Amino acid sequence: MQRSDITTVTFDCYGTLIDWEGGLGCFLYDLALRNGDENAPDGNTLRERWEAIQFEVIQGPFQLYEAVLAESLRRWCEERGYPYSDEDGAALARSMRAWQPFHDTRPALERARQSGLRLVIISNTQHSIIEHSLKHIGVPFDDVITAEDCGAYKPAPTVFEQALKRIGEAPDRPVHVAFGFKYDIGPAQQFGWRTAWVNRNAEPKPAGATPDVVWRDLWGLAGLAGHPYPGE
Repeated sequence: MQRSDITTVTFDCYGTLIDWEGGLGCFLYDLALRNGDENAPDGNTLRERWEAIQFEVIQGPFQLYEAVLAESLRRWCEERGYPYSDEDGAALARSMRAWQPFHDTRPALERARQSGLRLVIISNTQHSIIEHSLKHIGVPFDDVITAEDCGAYKPAPTVFEQALKRIGEAPDRPVHVAFGFKYDIGPAQQFGWRTAWVNRNAEPKPAGATPDVVWRDLWGLAGLAGHPYPGE
């Protein structure tokens, strides 16, 4: 994949630019402790179960992401035997607004922007949440496309269809950068996007998965833009 072939880089936000796994794992583990569950599993295990529930929720009628967060948390609490209140759902949305970028997010994005690449986010969220994440990232984007805009959540095809229309590029010109296959890598490839898998956790590649490139972190993006990791 050559820089000269690429005009635009699109990104999943949470898990790729923002530390979704750490933020959500911390929130859920703290909630378990506040409910007196000293035998709760680790935060990563709690997060994985919550994410499975969330995937079920977004298959239903469209609702804003704050409602998705709340309903997913309500079902998760019910499953674990914890009491749930509307304040718990509001607390999760508030927590998400505070989650921080990975340490390499800002410098890698700055180098990509300096090289002339257009930067676009395609995220399963709403603007009242992601505006805070953009503040933490601190790098301007050319466009931010949310589930709120599309009336649907990735991996629904309409999200990628609408994103391509807004980007205004042929499908072979952008590259989509993401950490997940179910929501991002697979669906983007179906529309002709090239894809970069950010494999921060050194996970095995899922069977049948064919990202165009695998990056250990976002310094792969900086390298593509002609600014490799300092010292390389």
